[in-house]
Amino acid sequence: MKTLLPLAWASAWNRRLSLTLATLSIALAVALLLSVTRAREAAQTHFAQSVAGVDLVVGPRGSPVQLLLHAVFHLGDASHTLAWKSYQALAADPLIAWRLPLALGDSHRGFPVLGSTPEYFRHLGDGQQQGLRFADGQPFAGLFEAVIGAEVAARLGYRTGQQITLQHGASHLDAHHHDEDATHPEHADKPFRIVGVLAPTGTPVDRNLVVSLQALEAIHLDWQGGMPMPGLSIPAEAAGKFDLTPKHLNAVLIGLHQRTDVFRVQRQINAFGGEPLMAILPGLAMDELWQLVGSVERTLHGLAWLVMAAGLAGLVAVIVASLGERRRELAILRSVGAGRRHIIGLLVLEGALVTVAGIALGMVVVEAAGHLLAPWLRTRLGMDLSGATLSIEALQRVGAVLATGIAASLIPAWRASRMALADGLLPRL
Repeated sequence: MKTLLPLAWASAWNRRLSLTLATLSIALAVALLLSVTRAREAAQTHFAQSVAGVDLVVGPRGSPVQLLLHAVFHLGDASHTLAWKSYQALAADPLIAWRLPLALGDSHRGFPVLGSTPEYFRHLGDGQQQGLRFADGQPFAGLFEAVIGAEVAARLGYRTGQQITLQHGASHLDAHHHDEDATHPEHADKPFRIVGVLAPTGTPVDRNLVVSLQALEAIHLDWQGGMPMPGLSIPAEAAGKFDLTPKHLNAVLIGLHQRTDVFRVQRQINAFGGEPLMAILPGLAMDELWQLVGSVERTLHGLAWLVMAAGLAGLVAVIVASLGERRRELAILRSVGAGRRHIIGLLVLEGALVTVAGIALGMVVVEAAGHLLAPWLRTRLGMDLSGATLSIEALQRVGAVLATGIAASLIPAWRASRMALADGLLPRL
């Protein structure tokens, strides 16, 4: 081996142009394979952080995945709501440590507006700690006060003390667009003052504007059927004189004193007599969600392995094509005492060197891309890849690539070992 390694390196260096192309194709495949694996792991971590500390998500009976997406990730529209009196009945359960009522439906420049209570900032977290940290300001206390997430502040340039108006209805505009959607009228007569900016969490909280439940009721006092009522206008200073108790909620997040009571409380909520409700375990609903998107992941992995197969096929083709040029070189090695196992070892070692170089280059590309794209991914998708490390699964895939590359090198190595000594020493006419 000590003799074969420098010999294999020197031989590979003499054919560096063709082997470099093979190395680049393997590097591209490895980068694609590791990128898919790392993106999947980062997405799973991001999703898990979004429901960290939440034992149950309660909402109208229907699809668990739809409830999870709407209540936690604020995706999609709710077809049903739960009554406020049902929430009050559930909140009286002594097994429940805390509960966060959630009301959705309005937006601001493409970002969702969430109605809740000040306890929202105390009980939610980023997976590392319970409770949300403020980069500036404090939780809302007044009626028309709002707290914004880190992404909202960064992309819209907002800070504490500014006034904003909310938009009626969920909007899906790109937040870079500063023109409001004409199909969603504004609550221009009741502006909000930003009193707090949350620190980044890497969860959907970063995209939220959080206001009180009473504030959402106040801005809809003079609205009916999704439009302002003609001839009726209730000024902001008079809104506090009305009963602003919410009538309906979209969901409730629940934390228990003892997590061992989760199935007991879930059965109680599912059997609630006031209206059809369901309580879902976020982890189980997340697993169901991953099963739904698993086909996409498998397709991406399949494409990565196809690219890998193409790269290794190119490596085999390069080595096989070079055998004709290396007839004399291999024959000379045979004449000085190299056996078939030495020839096989030499070509397998060359293939292994190219494969290792491709793997190393692919890993460097993934790491560099992860650091360069980290700010964009954190802002757009809430995923942080800059601090990600190679997982056991990723290392297993790298090992599989190396083993496959060595196995592929056996094909030209076996063919070279079958070449007769005289075949290389006799000139071809």
